[in-house]
Amino acid sequence: MSTLSLTQSTPAGRAASLLAAVYGQYVPELTVSQGDKLSLTTSSGEVSSLPEVAVALFEAGGKSNDALGASDEEKKGVKSWLSRIGEGQFEKEEGVKTLDGELQARTYLVGETVTAADLSLVAALHPYISSATHSLHLSHPSVTRHFDHIQHLPSVAPSLPTLFTPSPVVIDANNVPVVEIKQDVKVKKPKAAAAAEGTAAGAVEAVAAPVKEAAKKVEEVVKDAAAAVLPEGVVKGVKKEKKEKKGGEGKRAPPPPPVVEAPAPWQIDLRVGRIIDVKVHPDADSLYVEQIDVGEAEPRTVVSGLVKYKTLEEMQGATLITVCNLKPANMRGVKSFAMVLCASAKEGKEGGIEFVDPPAGSVPGDRVYFEGFEDKVALDLLNPKKKIFETVQPGFTTLDTKEAAWVSPEGAVHKIVTAKGVCAPKTLVGASLS
Repeated sequence: MSTLSLTQSTPAGRAASLLAAVYGQYVPELTVSQGDKLSLTTSSGEVSSLPEVAVALFEAGGKSNDALGASDEEKKGVKSWLSRIGEGQFEKEEGVKTLDGELQARTYLVGETVTAADLSLVAALHPYISSATHSLHLSHPSVTRHFDHIQHLPSVAPSLPTLFTPSPVVIDANNVPVVEIKQDVKVKKPKAAAAAEGTAAGAVEAVAAPVKEAAKKVEEVVKDAAAAVLPEGVVKGVKKEKKEKKGGEGKRAPPPPPVVEAPAPWQIDLRVGRIIDVKVHPDADSLYVEQIDVGEAEPRTVVSGLVKYKTLEEMQGATLITVCNLKPANMRGVKSFAMVLCASAKEGKEGGIEFVDPPAGSVPGDRVYFEGFEDKVALDLLNPKKKIFETVQPGFTTLDTKEAAWVSPEGAVHKIVTAKGVCAPKTLVGASLS
């Protein structure tokens, strides 16, 4: 049994409360209470700093590999951010200003995906952001952007209203003035003697001359770079050697730009799977390790955080839907090569979790797809940087008929089906699928 004591009056306490709300479901028998300081007591002892609490919490829940960083370097970065957040470095305006500069070139604080540091920062900043005026939001655009992105993530959004008011914080993203981005040209300062000379014209020329010289150099660099990559004649003043064409052949047209597909549900590889073996993770009591037949030569090893919701008997032999093209992930030392698609009650996981059942007669390896996208072929592997699954998952739900579907942002319904019929959980209506 683990006990987390915290106070919402400190950044560390707010951060710990959100981490417990999002990841605490994976920690067996975790209790959270209000106290006068932050502390987490487990069978291993008591810890009190935010980084220590996060490590102990995620280790108990089997989430240390993804929530605390995927590599040693990322783990070091996450702990550094947690220390700064726990120390209250971003409680005052000066700290927020510094933070805004650090976030200018970042989507997440560490690495290419959300970590405990991102969640902790949102929780710590909530009083500041929620009470700030629109003008103040605009004065720290990078902080505002990061906060708004994290607060709307599907894994975070359901927990915020239980902890903070208001949630989500309304940020007026439409009423933002247009900012002109100008070329960054460094200008040498005029010498003191030149600045002191008699006329205003002389002073102006002293400043303008290095600007003109720098601009001329920038123009030459741009032309040289453009001439190296663009077709002949596109850039004015750029001369390239012409190769004589035999037989009067015309110029070869430049290749068309690559087509970039927007995230769509059909890109996800869904298949019917059957659990042929299951056991509790050797190093995490909240995780199962399954061997799932998905129609390939060998079963896939899959790690699922379903111990609190499914018995071993319910897992063994179950026929279900698997997501087969996620990037393999280490879960407490065991690499997982797929994900079990489950339906969570609309009031949250505590309201119940059910498998999404394929239609009767389904066998491992049967293709599962979305109505309206029958002719599309799933990607071999989802690029984690493109956030394809994370982008489309909020539309995964169950209809009033209990049928599983993806509902587009425009309201179009695409049922999740196989050639044998529609997939559906046993009882849940309005469920979230993940």
